[in-house]
Amino acid sequence: MFIKFMFALRDAGLKVSLDEWLVLMDALDRNMADNSLMEFYYLARNVLVKRESDYDKFDMGFMEYFKGIKTISDLPPELMEWLSQDELERDLTDMPEGLEKHDLQELMDMFEERLKEQTEKHDGGNYWVGTGGTSPFGHGGYNPQGIRVGGESRHMSAIKVAGERRFRDFRQDNELNIRQFQMAFRKLRQLSSRIDSAKTELDIDETIKATGDNAGMLKLVYEKPRKNTVKLLLLIDSDGSMWRHTQLVNQLFQALHQSTHLKDLQTFYFHNCIYEKLYTTPMCRYGDWVDTDWVLGNFGSEYKVILVGDASMSPYELLSRGGNINWYNYNEEPGIYWLEKVHRQYEKSIWLNPIKADRWDYVRGYRTIAHIRDIFPMFELTLDGLDRGIKKLL
Repeated sequence: MFIKFMFALRDAGLKVSLDEWLVLMDALDRNMADNSLMEFYYLARNVLVKRESDYDKFDMGFMEYFKGIKTISDLPPELMEWLSQDELERDLTDMPEGLEKHDLQELMDMFEERLKEQTEKHDGGNYWVGTGGTSPFGHGGYNPQGIRVGGESRHMSAIKVAGERRFRDFRQDNELNIRQFQMAFRKLRQLSSRIDSAKTELDIDETIKATGDNAGMLKLVYEKPRKNTVKLLLLIDSDGSMWRHTQLVNQLFQALHQSTHLKDLQTFYFHNCIYEKLYTTPMCRYGDWVDTDWVLGNFGSEYKVILVGDASMSPYELLSRGGNINWYNYNEEPGIYWLEKVHRQYEKSIWLNPIKADRWDYVRGYRTIAHIRDIFPMFELTLDGLDRGIKKLL
């Protein structure tokens, strides 16, 4: 049942195992969805979705499969008017036994047929969409496996809930906002040292483990607070082809400067590639610079380094002397020489690229991207990419 639904979820990127699918089918056999598409939506999501970043994939797959199903807002207005007029009250103390039972798919098919056939208001009975009675369709009556139409709970539908895609920002492959940047950079705290003091900081991971070992009874575990010892050098490609990524890079910059988990943060800029000079402002203007060797000499190897840029440029700019396109700053050494020099000094260094990783091999500038990937571990500037990059720094 609903086997095409499983493939729709997989097409949306949700990894659904056969074991998980069989659990869902067993839950449907036990009528845990109560023959309600809304209840089925929540049941399937609870069984099949393993982490919050997959909620949006589930919603897209659900919406694709069920998009043809009529919701309350799609039903004929005259039907909704019939259901709201002179509702028949039914005595629930004397209900018939042996009512025919159907699974959710059968009920949905039958409901479509009734909508095509029905031409007038009905109260009571066991077939039409109406009030009272024992029909599986309508409200105010009784059927252990019916589809409610009208009455209570008519303000929401599973299709509408899925269509809102309220979890799209949770996706791992999404570009980040400031808060998500901040949450990712919090992992750098693992590089901080513990202060020799009382244990006053809640250890969430150990608390979860201890609570599980304690048969689910909450057991709080505390740890000594950390002292910020992380030093970070941020080198950002500015202007040119990076213009289209300005907002994203600005969010990263703001998140880092608002971070409370760093002992020191130093930021410099370059255009396309690092040469003899690093700029002190993102405009990369004449004179607003310091010698790259001065930076390397004043910020030691204990610094972690994050380079941000699309790594896309003419091979001449990366591999040749004089490759710096600024006429006032002829470089004696090629850009790749300086990148290798940075990497030699800073063992813990990564490159964040705002271009999607699946385009690195054929996008304009793919040659220079390949060269730079040979020097620095490169990650795309998404939540998943940043998370893997931070782990690399750790």
